Amino acid sequence: MAVIDISGFAPNSITDGPGLRFSVFCQGCVHHCPGCHNPETHEFGIGTKYDVQDIYKMIKKDPIVRGVTFSGGEPFNQAEGFYELAKLLKADGYELAAYSGFTFEQLTKDKESFEYKLLELLDILVDGPFVLAKRSLSAGFRGSTNQRILNVPKSLEKGQAVWEISARWQTLNAVME
Repeated sequence: MAVIDISGFAPNSITDGPGLRFSVFCQGCVHHCPGCHNPETHEFGIGTKYDVQDIYKMIKKDPIVRGVTFSGGEPFNQAEGFYELAKLLKADGYELAAYSGFTFEQLTKDKESFEYKLLELLDILVDGPFVLAKRSLSAGFRGSTNQRILNVPKSLEKGQAVWEISARWQTLNAVME
């Protein structure tokens, strides 16, 4: 079973997507966006190593949580581990979201990669780097207005980024550019 280098967990998050969610923050990020609100997650290899099965069991303990968010750090830098975790969670009907400094277009270049396989299991992707000059406190669950909230299944089906417009995520798109 795969291992993920973890910075921390937020078992009852209401800030990383709609509803009560379990957020998994990985350790390590290649982007190092100026102004990032999690700069302590940038350095690789200094987190706590968790077996995917152990993370899955933590999430399953709370019967109220139906959404899981992968954040960081950069989850796609540990795509194989997050892919293994996403497979388990998806089989149990969880809504899966991820924050990434990579864009949808970057993540779809190699259809054989674990990055693409992970993407295929997500419902929502908040993509693009955080841009301090575009920081907005009114951008819903985005940190900066350049970031997009994407419906991943529709985006993969159409072969291009498709904004999420469901009622659950509607507030995320209040400030779109």
